[in-house]
Amino acid sequence: MEDNSRELQARKYLEKHRIMDLLSHLTSNLLFYQPNKPREYLISLLERLRIAKITGVAFPFFMDHTNIVSMFEMMDSARRGSISFVQYKGALENLGLSTEDEDLKDDGHGITLDKFKQEVTPSKRGENP
Repeated sequence: MEDNSRELQARKYLEKHRIMDLLSHLTSNLLFYQPNKPREYLISLLERLRIAKITGVAFPFFMDHTNIVSMFEMMDSARRGSISFVQYKGALENLGLSTEDEDLKDDGHGITLDKFKQEVTPSKRGENP
């Protein structure tokens, strides 16, 4: 019983502080950019997140057109020209471009590259590039 309680406490702690979201974000960035010095990159990423939180300035978005296309192509491995809504929503969450209170609607159509680029490009979302 004590182990169950500890596990439940740990899970609640991780959820409360959104640690799993943070780890997912860090891992996604690490795998996407694959820096030569991963530890230094993660430290830098955490520092930028900390500064963004303190200053209230949005976290800088560092993806360019080729990165966005590459990400889409990785998800569209069958080369159908579209990805599923689940893949699209997951990508937005991993990039930190979707919040829990944002209500994304699945219109039943796949997400094309043009739609994906529109949604992940900061200037198209009304954010600073």
